[in-house]
Amino acid sequence: MKIYTKTGDKGTTALFGGTRVSKHNIRIESYGTLDELNSYLGLLRDQEIDAHSKATLISIQEKLFVIGAILATDPEKAVLKNGKERLNIEKVSEADIQHLEQEMDAMDAQLPPMTHFILPGGHQTVSFCHVSRAVCRRAERLATALYQEVPFEENALKYLNRLSDYLFVLARKLSKDLQAEEIKWIPEKKG
Repeated sequence: MKIYTKTGDKGTTALFGGTRVSKHNIRIESYGTLDELNSYLGLLRDQEIDAHSKATLISIQEKLFVIGAILATDPEKAVLKNGKERLNIEKVSEADIQHLEQEMDAMDAQLPPMTHFILPGGHQTVSFCHVSRAVCRRAERLATALYQEVPFEENALKYLNRLSDYLFVLARKLSKDLQAEEIKWIPEKKG
């Protein structure tokens, strides 16, 4: 199988189910941004971080592929004529969302209380985590816009929302692990 098909040379691509749409379609932007996020998570996972965080990131990357597949499926062709779903994979569950919450709670218990916003940075690994968080927020915004046009599984949206929170807490944990300084944002008061 060749990687290039030449079918997208005129600015269209196929959804799962065969429907062709423009490459700037909100659906394509949504799952394309998930792909970008997944790539940044791979970069983060390649850093010198603890084994538990690496394993959690792999699990998250797998869930992002699931959400991407949901978004890449033509909703009008999501169900086959025999009534079965075209996309025959395990979806994002409430347990997946709770897992992110449990991970955040466990990390938060080891961190000093947050009293101010924190400027991203302090260490390259922490910065990769913050970039991932920002891309996750963009993915969530795009997915929300798509959801308003054509609803899909709500747990996919919930997962993206929790994931950006998880990445923020992970950045704080990595700052602590790497002994990187957290710089608080303290706004200057007017004259």
